Amino acid sequence: MLRSFLAPLVFGSLLLAGIWSALTGSPGVATQNNQNNQNNSAARNQNTRKSEKTEKIDRNQKTLTAEQVAELTVLVYGSRPVLAQIRRNGVERGRITRFMTDGKIEEATYERRFIRGESTEKDKIRLDQKMSTMEYSLIFGEGRLWGVINGAAFTPRQDAADDFLSQHRHSLESLLRYKENGATIDLKGKEKQKGLDLHVLNLTDKDKRTTRYYISARTFHVLWLEYEEPNTGGTPLKYSKKFFDYRWAQSTRVPYRTVLLEDGKQTQETRILTVTFGVKVDDSLFQNPQA
Repeated sequence: MLRSFLAPLVFGSLLLAGIWSALTGSPGVATQNNQNNQNNSAARNQNTRKSEKTEKIDRNQKTLTAEQVAELTVLVYGSRPVLAQIRRNGVERGRITRFMTDGKIEEATYERRFIRGESTEKDKIRLDQKMSTMEYSLIFGEGRLWGVINGAAFTPRQDAADDFLSQHRHSLESLLRYKENGATIDLKGKEKQKGLDLHVLNLTDKDKRTTRYYISARTFHVLWLEYEEPNTGGTPLKYSKKFFDYRWAQSTRVPYRTVLLEDGKQTQETRILTVTFGVKVDDSLFQNPQA
């Protein structure tokens, strides 16, 4: 059982080393010490084959396809099998800072627990938030969203529900799992902004919602994404979500700081304090107490 758990990690690490070497021209991550020459030789051969395959794609060439950009991004974040194995469930804790329209600042701590579904629409997510004046939970499961406060279920305000679902649909996970979600991708080309070379990729989900991703042509990290949401005033609201402080978390890449902007004005900042993948999450946490 342990071997089956570690196998994706080893594969993902070797694959990522080859990808990184091909993209940056720098040496890949060193393999394990020569405790077993035969295994190391096999690993190097596998890594070389992957690198040779990737080296055919020049990161500066103008003929990268949308799928090549998306797949290189998935590989850099950990590879599809590693992401599926490691991020199948987990617990994330951190702080949320909201900047209100009246100039006030609202602080909250949060705990986000999740179980990965076959697609993002089948994910189970529980977001517990604690503020100075109240505590409540928002729960997403079976395609529905509800809230829990003091053990009783309630229907969240429309703006709170829209915000939760919007951020779930327009996210890093939507790109990393675009195939599982049945989404389509379209490469809009390359841009240079603030001295950065960027691949601009549009993703359209099955409900025709579009998210535009700005991906570093050097590291293949998503630096920010943009999307629009309907507005009662008629003109759609434009949102931008920026990702900072990328770190390794159990062989996968995670941005520990995310900033959300609405029509160019910062409305929210999220900072991850701890994140642990692969821990058991009780399915009862996602059940509606009124069911």
